[in-house]
Amino acid sequence: METILCAAIWLKDVERPTHRPINTPGGVVLCGYRHGHIIGQIVQLTGKKLHEFDNVQGFLTSRNRFLNREEAGKIHIENGGKLQYHKTDLFSEDLY
Repeated sequence: METILCAAIWLKDVERPTHRPINTPGGVVLCGYRHGHIIGQIVQLTGKKLHEFDNVQGFLTSRNRFLNREEAGKIHIENGGKLQYHKTDLFSEDLY
């Protein structure tokens, strides 16, 4: 059974690394406890704000896949979780 591991942000327009989720054709995926923590890391490392990148907020799974908030919400519900902050989209606050 595939499970949600942690929050993640896919920066689509950053040079592609060797190790990345299996379903991201390019860019880099950063992960962390909450999306806000990842955004802080992005700002500290690049000096740019998140909106300056082509990005998608989502989650990493136990099968090394990146899922957007809606896709992750479906997996979370299938695993018995509940969505408290949005009807279809998963937020990291729903996990912990």
